[in-house]
This record gives sequence, C-alpha cells and structure tokens, in this order.
Amino acid sequence: MAGKRLILGFILSLLLVVFSWSGAQPAQASCGSVTCFVVIGSQQQVSPAGVLTVNGFYNYTRQGTLLNGTSGVIPAVNVDNRQMILGHHRELRTISQTFTLDLNYGVTDRLGLEVAVPYLRRRHQHVDGLGEANNGDGALTSFSDNGIGDIFINAKYNLLPSLSSMLVTGFGVYVPTGDHNQKTAGLGATAETMEPTGQLGRGQFGLQGSFYQMYEVIPHRLSQFSSGSYRHTFRNNFGYQFGDQFDFSFGASLVTVPWLALTNQFNYRYMVHDSFRGSLAQSLTPSDPGFPDEATVLDPTIKNRAVPTTGSTYFAYSPGFQIELGELVKASLTEGASLYFYAQIPVARDFNGNLAQSTSFIFGMTKSFQLIKPS
Repeated sequence: MAGKRLILGFILSLLLVVFSWSGAQPAQASCGSVTCFVVIGSQQQVSPAGVLTVNGFYNYTRQGTLLNGTSGVIPAVNVDNRQMILGHHRELRTISQTFTLDLNYGVTDRLGLEVAVPYLRRRHQHVDGLGEANNGDGALTSFSDNGIGDIFINAKYNLLPSLSSMLVTGFGVYVPTGDHNQKTAGLGATAETMEPTGQLGRGQFGLQGSFYQMYEVIPHRLSQFSSGSYRHTFRNNFGYQFGDQFDFSFGASLVTVPWLALTNQFNYRYMVHDSFRGSLAQSLTPSDPGFPDEATVLDPTIKNRAVPTTGSTYFAYSPGFQIELGELVKASLTEGASLYFYAQIPVARDFNGNLAQSTSFIFGMTKSFQLIKPS
C-alpha cells in the first residue's frame, strides 16, 4: 500500500511539473513547425457502444537542430504580395505546444465517431530580411499566436472485431477553424500576414484516411499494433497548399503488472513539399553587385511553385508507458482512467534544409464514461 501511495505521489508531482512548466516556458516557433505523433490505443480504437472515451494530451515538440550541410536559410512566402523570396529568412528555433481534447464515442461496438479539438501555442522567431535589412545581415523578428487549431472530425469502423484482434479504418475531415489570417506586430500598412506555416490553422479543409490494427500475441499480456494515415489539404485562399502527409507506426505493448504497460513503437512520417501560387524573387548575398538591396525578381509570373525547404522525412523511436489508475486504486473516480507518457527520439531525419525536429514528448490522460447502457 505504501508503494502505491509513493507511485500516486510521483504521478501527481509529474502532472504539476508538466503543466506548470509548459505554461511558464517561452514558446518560440518558426516556419515549418511540426508536431510529434505516436499511437495511443484509446485514440485510434472504436469505443464500445454508448461509451465516451475522453483523451486529453499535451504535445511538446522542439525544432531547432541544423543537420550537416544545412544553414537554416529558407524562402519567405509573402502571401499579401503573392511572392516567394528565396534565401530571405534564417531560422533560429521552433517550439510547438499543443493541448488536444480528443473525444471518441461508440455509436455501436463497430462504429465510432471522433472529434479532436487542438489548442496551440505558437511563437515565431527568425532573422528576417537577409540581403536587405541591417546592412544585409537581417533583423531579428518574432511574432506569436495562441488559440484553437483546425478541428478534426473522424468516422471509424472496426472491420475485424474479436477478443484478440481489431482492424479499424477511418475517414475524417479537418475543418478550417484555426486562425489563418494573423498579422505581424506592425501597424497599418506595415502589418503583414504571417506565413501560412506559422498560422494556427491551414485555412482550408483537409481529408484523412487511416487504419489501426492490433493483435494480442499473448492475451492480456503482449500486444502488437500498427497504424497508418494519409492526409491531403486543399489550397487556401492565399494560394498556399500544404503538402500531403503520410504517417506509419508499428510497435508492441507489454503489461508488466495489471496497472502498468510498457510500450515501444517506431514512427515514420513523410511530408511532401508545400506549394505556393506566386512570383519568384531572390535575396541578395554579399557577393552580389549592389548588396544590400531589395530582392531581385527572377520570375514575375504568378504560378504554382514548390516551397523548397518544406516537406520532410522523419523516422523515430518512441518508448512510453501507460498507468491504469483503475487497477492501481479502486475507486469510482479512477475506474476507466489511465495516464500515459511517450518520448519520441529521432533516428533518421531530413528536413530539406530547414530546422530538424528534435526529441519530443507527449503526456496525456484518458477516462471512459458509460453514457448509454447497452440493451
């Protein structure tokens, strides 16, 4: 009993540290901000009929590593003037924080509905105006925005329900509820629309297809799982289109004692280049005649162009654990409740010259409620 009190004390302390720390730390994000992604069974599965499963999780992702052979210098995407300027920014650091409320309801034992509402904290910092401002060295620029992101509504169906396995397919829609018109800190004509990758929302609908598979190798002891998804976002009114995204994960979960499960998983993500419909310019470098000066126009034609430093390939190892509170402490409050934590550690990554994603963390809680008793 003393051991259980010690564990509960540790959990409560961890909760206090995580939430107080996340609110106190400065959050600075850059163009091309990303998040970590792991398989959380209660999020991917279909809840039993009449059961509402509530997930609340916090996602912390740092993007501040320059890989070998990269400089962090990226294009500017000026959506107000419909122009992409090559070599205009030098990225410094990204820290993205997302608080997500994820609701899963079982319409039947095989059909479920999911609604995910993200709240994002995003601040942007880079050296802006290379080749122009501050004798061509650029100027340190920061801006921020906090608020609701794009809400995800997903329908899921369990094709293979059994005592030891499941195969869940899903089809969902991202609704453009997140702010995508945020301006920089300038006044009047000097205020510019933030770049699309720095906005809370994408400004257009997106579609996602997915699957989740689970098999109990040893009943109630060892489980194997895999998950995959494909996301497509349509072009927004600024002429910007986020690249298609492919996610795939696989792993295993081992129940060590009834209240503790250890999970190891591998996560792979491939993101296609974003595209922008605009003209093309190039910032001057110290070797160019007339430096420093305004960017040189390379092609005034408004047409669709790939944004070269967007898109990425990312492969990570994510160890974690889940604590079943109902097994640890028998009470009505803890019944159907659990805590989980994952660290996502990069193994291989390529971010096309942009800042690379570093080790990320996810911490969350799950609680199930029986809203309608099965007849």
